[in-house]
Amino acid sequence: MILHELLSYELLRIIWWLLLGVLLIGFAVTDGFDMGVGALIPFVGKGDVERRIAINTVGPVWEGNQVWFILGGGAIFAAWPPLYAVSFSGFYLAMFVVLASFIVRPVAFKYRSKRDDATWRNAWDWALFASGAVPALLFGVAVGNVIQGVPFHFTADLHSVYEGAWYTKFFGLLNPFALLSGVVSLSMLIMHGAVWLTVKAEGVVQARARAIGSVAALVAVIAYALAGVWMAYGIEGFRIAGHYVTDGPSNPLYFQVERTASWFTAYAERPWIAIAPLLGIGGGLLTFLGLRARREVSTLIVSKLAILGVIASVGLTMFPFIMPSSSDPKSSLMVWNSSSSHLTLFIMLVCAVIFMPIILAYTAWVYKVLWGKVTDKDITEHSHSVY
Repeated sequence: MILHELLSYELLRIIWWLLLGVLLIGFAVTDGFDMGVGALIPFVGKGDVERRIAINTVGPVWEGNQVWFILGGGAIFAAWPPLYAVSFSGFYLAMFVVLASFIVRPVAFKYRSKRDDATWRNAWDWALFASGAVPALLFGVAVGNVIQGVPFHFTADLHSVYEGAWYTKFFGLLNPFALLSGVVSLSMLIMHGAVWLTVKAEGVVQARARAIGSVAALVAVIAYALAGVWMAYGIEGFRIAGHYVTDGPSNPLYFQVERTASWFTAYAERPWIAIAPLLGIGGGLLTFLGLRARREVSTLIVSKLAILGVIASVGLTMFPFIMPSSSDPKSSLMVWNSSSSHLTLFIMLVCAVIFMPIILAYTAWVYKVLWGKVTDKDITEHSHSVY
């Protein structure tokens, strides 16, 4: 027996769909609070020391947290090549804005405190705000567009064509439902960043973060519930029509796909997936209550659970679709028709089994070593060695 045949092609596709979700959730719960703190800096810190406290709560860990973003992009490239091709060609202007924001962030961290000038530092503080708020918003906008279907199709030789002029590839993304999804993402990550500040800061910075985070938690829950109702009654879903195989070649044109009244037919077929949206709403409400009760670590945990529930609800509701096509449903990308080969997925899984535990162990060790609050004393006594 060939070694990679120990696991079926169908099972490997499901495993890599799950791992992609794990990487996206890992990115959201780690780098998500970095983005949230960045978006909060001008509001939780009124003076220079207060803002530096906020910055230094994420300063030692933000680079490591971005590993999840790199791993996610690499997984899409290697495990789901058609998804990588369509998403990066169709969303490239939005992705350029996101990458520009991520490029600005390290520059702002490094240069912000190099000059003792209020105007200089204030400008970099707003750069950090943009580097946190803009990606948080656009990630949600992208998800909202994927839920509605993306205007692309494949030619007979599987060349992907994303329809529309170059400017519609960005401004066309900013439709009402996608913007609501962006509000969900932005408010959720601001909530998460605020919770992180309550854990890592103290005094007025902590108090302001608690107040803003409470509002953000309620906004996230309300916006998420509204998006769910809209998705149930105002957006058509997709379904596979007729007989299909789950271990066949990765060719989207082999499948017949049709529109359905709603994505929420998935809950009639798989009622157990309702746990995800319940976790998203329940986690958000518990985060609000935890902030009001001034609990710290437990609130951080439920904030992470809220993010897990929100992201998981999208994937579970759409399964097996990954990126449906609104202009040509039969070109839709699914778990069963857009993966790499059987052998490639197996080799990648072996690498993931070896290296993921190492990454997780190292990350846990780093957080343990760096645990503790950032205080005024830390900033004033080490002014030249901290951000």
